[in-house]
Amino acid sequence: MALPYRAGGPTPLVLPQLRALVRGYAAAVGSGTHPVTHDAERRWYRRLLCDPYVDVWLISWPRDTSTELHDHAGSLGALTVVRGTLTEHRWAYDEPGGGRMVGRELAAGRGAGFPLGHVHDVVNVHEEPAVSVHAYSPPLTAMSYYAVDEAGALRRTRSVLTDEPEPALEVVR
Repeated sequence: MALPYRAGGPTPLVLPQLRALVRGYAAAVGSGTHPVTHDAERRWYRRLLCDPYVDVWLISWPRDTSTELHDHAGSLGALTVVRGTLTEHRWAYDEPGGGRMVGRELAAGRGAGFPLGHVHDVVNVHEEPAVSVHAYSPPLTAMSYYAVDEAGALRRTRSVLTDEPEPALEVVR
C-alpha cells in the first residue's frame, strides 16, 4: 500500500493523512488481505507496517476488553473500525485546567483522529468482537496512562516506553 507522504519527501504524517491511511488499511482488512485472529479472552494485535514515519496496527477486540485511559506521547494517531463497534471515552478540555470525560460510539466504517495531547480509552462493550486498524506518526515510542481523581481532574499515573499498542507495565521514572 502506498503511503500518502507529503510533498517534499518522507516526514511524519498529519492527521488527515493518518485517517486516510487507516481507512485504506481497513478496506484491505475487510476484503481479507490481512487475516484477523480472535482471542476470546484478550485483545490480539499485529503490526501491518512500520517505517521511520508511521506504524499501522490491526487489533481485534473481544467483548469487555479495553485499553486504559492513555495518550500516545509524541505521536499523532488515527483508527478506523473494520467490524463491530468500539466506544471511545476521551478527555475533553473545557477550560484551562478543566475538562470532563465524553463518549462516542464508532461503528464499522467510522474512525477518529488523535492529535497530540488526546487522552482516551477505547472499549468493546458489545457481544460481537470488534476489529480496528490504528496508525501512529511518528511510530509509538511511549504512552502515558491517566485516572480521573475524586475532584474530577485528569492525573497521569504512569508512563511507559513502548513500540506497540499493548505495552508492558514498566514505569518510566
